[in-house]
Amino acid sequence: MIALAVLAAAAASACLWLWPSRVPRASGPLNHQAYVWQRAWTRHVRDAVAQAPSDLQPLVILGAEVRWSGSRPEVIRVSIDRQTVRAMGRPVGIAVRVGAYGGSFAPDAPAGRCLSDLAGNLLDEAAAAQMPVSELQLDFDCPESKLDGYRGWLLAIRSRVTPTPLTFTALPSWLDRRAFKRLAGAADGFVLQVHSLNPPERDATQAALCDPAAARRAVERAAQLAKPFRVALPTCGYLAAFDNAGKSLGISAEGPAPDWPADAVLREIRSDPAAMADLVSAWTVDRPAALKAVIWYRLPVRSDRMNWPMPTLRAVMAARPPLERLTARVAKAADGAVEVALVNDGEADAAIPRVVVVHWSGAALLAADAMGGFRRMEATEGSLRFQGAADAGIHGRLAPEQRKIIGWLRLSKDTEVHAHVSTTNPQ
Repeated sequence: MIALAVLAAAAASACLWLWPSRVPRASGPLNHQAYVWQRAWTRHVRDAVAQAPSDLQPLVILGAEVRWSGSRPEVIRVSIDRQTVRAMGRPVGIAVRVGAYGGSFAPDAPAGRCLSDLAGNLLDEAAAAQMPVSELQLDFDCPESKLDGYRGWLLAIRSRVTPTPLTFTALPSWLDRRAFKRLAGAADGFVLQVHSLNPPERDATQAALCDPAAARRAVERAAQLAKPFRVALPTCGYLAAFDNAGKSLGISAEGPAPDWPADAVLREIRSDPAAMADLVSAWTVDRPAALKAVIWYRLPVRSDRMNWPMPTLRAVMAARPPLERLTARVAKAADGAVEVALVNDGEADAAIPRVVVVHWSGAALLAADAMGGFRRMEATEGSLRFQGAADAGIHGRLAPEQRKIIGWLRLSKDTEVHAHVSTTNPQ
C-alpha cells in the first residue's frame, strides 16, 4: 500500500509538471525587441541599427561565437560598430553563441572558465566604449541530458557579470525536463525559441518555420515556472536543398550560396507574417503575465534576401497582416518608348507575377522587348503580354517600395497605355 501511495504521489507530481495550471494573465500591447546576429557590420547592418524604430528595444547584438575542438575553444569575436550603438542612445543586449559541446561542464573546467572570462571581457569592453548593456545572453542548444551541467556554467557566468542580468535561450523540449526549473533559477530570465531550422521533407506539402499552435502551447507551458521570459519569433527564412533521391543536402540563409549540385531541388521556407501577426494579436488580448516581450529573429537589414523587410515587421508588431499591393504601371521614357514596371506599394515582399498585360487603342505596335526575367509573348491588336519565369525563387520577389522594369514597347503614335497583373496563368 505504501508503495502504491508513493507511485500515486509521483504520478500526481508528474501530472502537475506536465499539465498546465492557471497562471497570472496580462493583456495590452506587447514589448518588442530584435536580434542583430550578423558577424560583419556592413554599411547595411549599421544603417539598420541606426534606423531601428524606438519601440523595438532593446536590440540584442551578437558579441562572440564559441566553437569547440573537444574541450578547446575557438572564440570568434564580432567587431561591433560601437559608435553606431552609442549613437542610438539606449542600452543593448550582448549575446554569446555557443556551439555544440560534449566535454565537461564543471565551472572550473577550461570550457566554463573560457565562457566566464569571455562574458566578463565583453562587458568590460562595452563599458570602456560607453556602450550601456541591458543583459548578457547565452545562446546554447544544450543536450537535454546536460541541463544540470549547463546550470553550472550559468552560475559561474552570472557571478562574473553581476549586476548585469544574465539570460539564456531555451528550447520548448527543455520545458518537460525537471532540470529546466533549476536551470531557469540560475539566470535572470530566458528566451523561449519556438521556431525550427529542421529541414522539411522534399515533397512535404507544408513546411512551417514556426507552428503558431505549438508556439502558444510552449508559451503557456513556460509560464508555469513563474519566471520572466520572452519568446523569440522568426522574421527570416532559409533554402533547403535536396538531391534527386530526396536526401537533404543542407540549408542556407543569408550569405554566399553553398556549392550545391546544379540539379539540386530547392525549397524556400519562410516565416509567415500573417501567422505571426495572429500570434501577436492573441497575446495582446491575453497572455501569461510572465511573458514580457517578443524578440524577433532578426532585425531587418536592407541586403537580406530571406528576411522580412522593415515594413513587414512593423505591421506584424501592430498585430495585423502586412498589406499586399503589387501593381503594374507604365511610364513614358525620354525617347518616346513606354516602360512597363512592377511596383510594390505594400508592406510585404510580393511574388513576381507570371503574366503582365499591356493594352492600348488607336496605335500600332512598332517594337517591344522584355527584361528583368520576363520574356515577350505574342502580341495581339491593342495588347501585349509579358511572361515571367515559372519559378523564380528568391529572385522572384519584390520588396516594399521597390520598382522593377520588366519591358518596354514603342507605338506608332502617342496614345494612352495601361498595364495590369494578370491572374490567369499562361498555358
